[in-house]
Amino acid sequence: MKMHRRQVLRGIGGATVALPFLEAFSPRKAKAGSEIVPPYAIFFRQANGVACVQDTELGAEPERFWPSAQGALTAETVAGRALEELGTYLDRLLVVGGVNMEDFNYADGHARGALQLLTARGPTVEGVGGDSEAAGESIDHRIGRELNLDGRESLFLFAGMDGWLGGPCITYRDAGQRRAAIRDPKQGYMGMMGIDATQFEALAARQQSVNDLVRGQMTSLLASPELSAADRQRLDLHFTSIRDLENSLSCNFTVEQQMLIDGMSPGYESDDGDAVLEAVKAHMHVAALAVACGYTRSVTIQVSSGNDGSTRYRNFDSGELMENFHFLSHRRASHDASGSIIENSDLLHHHVDRHFAQTFAYLLDRLAEYDLPDGSNLLDCGVSVWCNDNGNGPGHSSRNCPFVIAGGASGFLRQGQFLHLGDELTHARVLNTIGSAAGLRNAQGGNIDDFGDPSLPRTVVDELLA
Repeated sequence: MKMHRRQVLRGIGGATVALPFLEAFSPRKAKAGSEIVPPYAIFFRQANGVACVQDTELGAEPERFWPSAQGALTAETVAGRALEELGTYLDRLLVVGGVNMEDFNYADGHARGALQLLTARGPTVEGVGGDSEAAGESIDHRIGRELNLDGRESLFLFAGMDGWLGGPCITYRDAGQRRAAIRDPKQGYMGMMGIDATQFEALAARQQSVNDLVRGQMTSLLASPELSAADRQRLDLHFTSIRDLENSLSCNFTVEQQMLIDGMSPGYESDDGDAVLEAVKAHMHVAALAVACGYTRSVTIQVSSGNDGSTRYRNFDSGELMENFHFLSHRRASHDASGSIIENSDLLHHHVDRHFAQTFAYLLDRLAEYDLPDGSNLLDCGVSVWCNDNGNGPGHSSRNCPFVIAGGASGFLRQGQFLHLGDELTHARVLNTIGSAAGLRNAQGGNIDDFGDPSLPRTVVDELLA
């Protein structure tokens, strides 16, 4: 079979299954992971800051997020911290402290954080709080616009309830041009696979896979003498991953079960944290498959509204759903500082951080499943970023906003380190570094240094480079 390494299998009704990168159809000189799978960026957003050391009106709060020492990440330095949930991946993490957003006049800490998070821009109109819009393009959209085939937009996925700032709010095409998000994981999957809702429901009813629509071409491909044993294993994993993705999206249900699920309040529009994070995990299946296939070089996953003011996550100790996250982040039973004090709310905030860390680990697990010919895997080829609108709660500071980066983009970034780079590091510089790691280049072919507000320092952060 004469196939390009980005070939897709085309089957019944126009269904498509994009192939992973195969050494049999790649240039013979290709060896490094960056030459087999191009770099990518996946952004996973959390609101409301993290539970970290600080003095509040309610007293001093202990450190429960940041590692206990700079330098190499070890089980000892993350013990008792939310980052402990990422213990399997410590040698592939770059935890960046001291990342400061600009105190632009959004007149609201959540608007300032969420709208600036991926744009590094101030508001189009100052001082309007919940009516604010960012004054520039977001980095995820630029990656898609410049690097995706045919300029396809990056994937923007959302789970949770609308609310403050109107729900999906962190990715922009341009100043004031907020992007809509894909909420139902099935929609993202169907768009990528080239099937419609009718085909999806028919597959579910017959307990079939998209694989079944391209079965003939798949059989011919697997029979190709050019395939190595590693290629065959890679294809088997790829097709199995598609089936696993479909299982997470109800494709193993009967017609009656499908109707029952469709009639229920789906997890991607829920205030139950368990349901929301399950929908996020389904989105993560879509994200991993999308970058593995070369469908996109950029994915953003936003969890809930601008202040995550509806979602109730589960208490690890009691097993019960807690108060909504925004209340916990304020330490009071209100969306401001006027409500009654929530007992142990700083610890409960830490429980939310652990939920997000576990969910981020789930994404890394999905990426790490894809092995590459050079001995690396898909996780190594790009950067996956767990980022936060704010530095902490209840102050919702614009300073020391967490950026936890997994994957080194095939040797572009340092790994296995916790680095705190002082008090003057603008997050615009971090976004330029991430964009460069994902493959963006300036007109001279060098790393980008032009993303974000022109008044801010925007050079790549050399200390983060390998």
